[in-house]
Amino acid sequence: MTFQITVQPSGHQFSCEQDETVLAAAMRAGVGLPYGCKNGACSSCKGKVISGSVTHKAHQERALTKDEEAAGQALFCCATAHSDLVIEAREVAGSDDYPIRKMPSRVATLEKLAPDVIVMTLQLPANETLKFRAGQYIEFMLRDGKRRSYSLASPPDQDQPLSLHIRHMPGGLFTDQVFSTLKERDILRFEGPMGTFFVREDSDKPMVLLASGTGFAPIKAIIEHLRAQDSQRPMTLYWGGRRPQDLYMDALCRQWEAILPNFTYVPVISAALPEDHWSGRTGFVHAAVMADLPDLSGHQVYACGAPIVVDSAKRDFVAQCRLPEDEFYADAFTTEADIHKS
Repeated sequence: MTFQITVQPSGHQFSCEQDETVLAAAMRAGVGLPYGCKNGACSSCKGKVISGSVTHKAHQERALTKDEEAAGQALFCCATAHSDLVIEAREVAGSDDYPIRKMPSRVATLEKLAPDVIVMTLQLPANETLKFRAGQYIEFMLRDGKRRSYSLASPPDQDQPLSLHIRHMPGGLFTDQVFSTLKERDILRFEGPMGTFFVREDSDKPMVLLASGTGFAPIKAIIEHLRAQDSQRPMTLYWGGRRPQDLYMDALCRQWEAILPNFTYVPVISAALPEDHWSGRTGFVHAAVMADLPDLSGHQVYACGAPIVVDSAKRDFVAQCRLPEDEFYADAFTTEADIHKS
């Protein structure tokens, strides 16, 4: 059975099969609904069902509470239709500009920049390029049919290998392999680009770039892209970690601050040890933003990192700092453990 989906306020329409999610059907039709993890853990795809009915596959209670679901909210990445639908969602212009492709790649380099962080670069086949927007991600296709998502840390403007920042999750199906058996010249298959986390270049508002841990990867791509475009937009990067070693490209950020007149860097550490000799900002990274910028009404925020960081930032920036909710763009890095939490 096929259902008709109408998106408000745009009026765009697309068909959806009864066994497919609303998001999958929208992507197939080239309709740019926002999304991130695609597995019900990050809430990026949340919208409202105005008419019709849906049911949800397994998802995180944190991403969609029972009260929100009762009020007609839905996670379109895991919602399947039972009738024709009218939905309300903020569409993302340009999200389908670059086709999603399946491609082989060869591991070019593996460089450990912290005890638990490896920077991996991938070489594409000769005469092949991947068109993407700074901030988007790719999904590695593993042999057992499972997938793992990683943001592209390299900007789209340069003819260079694709770069990814991979944090070791002990027991992780993919990261255990990356940190033990994976070698240069090994072949990995991926699909991409994906995601609607990318810089909105039609705005000239000052940008707050908020990263925790390897959430720095897509933020790095955004900064380097805007630099390549000679953008004059003010950018302030707040990068948080538990200990200084978690800010594994701190020197690069300090170099940007020295050479870019519109760029400010604020590193924040939450759990420094005495032997770290840390004398900089401490505490939660999003709290540092609030202390420095109590009025965010004229800003855009791009946040990437652990779900608790992204969720806390959105809640507090909107409620306490006057940030317009539609000027908060985020990519929560969900792990398998996040997905399977009750």
